[in-house]
Amino acid sequence: MIVIGLIGRIASGKSTVAQMFADRGAEVIDADALAREAMEEPAVRQAIIARFGQDVVAGDGSLHRGRLAAQVFGPAAGQVAALEALEAIVHPLVRRRIEARLEAIRAGETACDEPAIVVLDVPLLVQAGWAPHCDLLVRVVCEDAVRAGRLAARNLSPQQQRDRDAAWSRRFRETDLPPEKTVTVDAGGDLSYTREQVSQAWDRVLRDAGRG
Repeated sequence: MIVIGLIGRIASGKSTVAQMFADRGAEVIDADALAREAMEEPAVRQAIIARFGQDVVAGDGSLHRGRLAAQVFGPAAGQVAALEALEAIVHPLVRRRIEARLEAIRAGETACDEPAIVVLDVPLLVQAGWAPHCDLLVRVVCEDAVRAGRLAARNLSPQQQRDRDAAWSRRFRETDLPPEKTVTVDAGGDLSYTREQVSQAWDRVLRDAGRG
């Protein structure tokens, strides 16, 4: 199994790059999607409600993500602590799910002649400790103005955009990446430009796997 890890700031274009790899045959493990699934589990939902109060419960009994986001995203010390508390509830389950997916893919390789190629789309991948497990690290970059436009397109207010970006920026790290297994993909321009860079990274993966 060959593992590609995506690294990039919020709204840098990681999901777009992940889909381009998927179009070439990679299996993408989306940690954000796994986190959303985890938060729907009764035990996790109850743990979140116990920590953040009934205000985060919507009328239908589900979690009101907007109210939860207001508690955890922001510069105040209480919001920083609240985000850490939320991650402490959700992230261990997400990690176990990622590990289970990887193990299932690895087990399925026995029936194939070629190694599987997996993309880890994990927020704060380096901080979460996944970088050593990756054969190739792809830094996804774009200009800040482009990221701001993408955040605005998510129907976030300017303050919400600043709060989310700040929450990422104070923990995001892409220094000390091993140059021998790190490439950069610019996802801030035309899609064909980004797709060509993804193609080059894909070709490198195939060569390293003896498939190129």
